[in-house]
Order: sequence, then C-alpha cells, then structure tokens
Amino acid sequence: MKRLCTVWSSPKKEEMYLYTDRLEGLKRVPEELLAMFGTPKEVMGLPLSEDKKLGRADAKKVLDEILTKGFYLQMPPAKEDY
Repeated sequence: MKRLCTVWSSPKKEEMYLYTDRLEGLKRVPEELLAMFGTPKEVMGLPLSEDKKLGRADAKKVLDEILTKGFYLQMPPAKEDY
C-alpha cells in the first residue's frame, strides 16, 4: 500500500503530529481531537509506503489507521525522569 500523506504539528503539544491522507486533509479527524490538538499546522507532504522508515512510528500502522480512521496521531515521546 502506498499513500501521499500530510503531516500536521500541534501548536499545543510539542512533538505531537497528525498524519492524514493528502487528498482528504482533516475531513475525517474528529472535532474533539482537533480541539485538544489545536489548529493544525502543515509540516510536510510525505509519500508513505509500508517499508518507509519513520522516526517514531511504524509506517504500516500509520497507513492502516489513515485507511480505517482517517488519521494517525503520533504522541510525543515520554519524558524521562532524571
């Protein structure tokens, strides 16, 4: 499976991202999530396939969730206690 995606960043939470289908944009993202996420800022367009290496997400899972839910939410990494 291959899909052209848009990656959006959250102005409210550092390192939180939404991945959506490029043609659908934010249409299928629930209003409740957008309220929590803040006004999304487009970061980049990204051709995505199952074998693509992503920094903190599994490309197959991202594609599956975009197909079924209309978006993939990437949460910020957990902060380590020192």
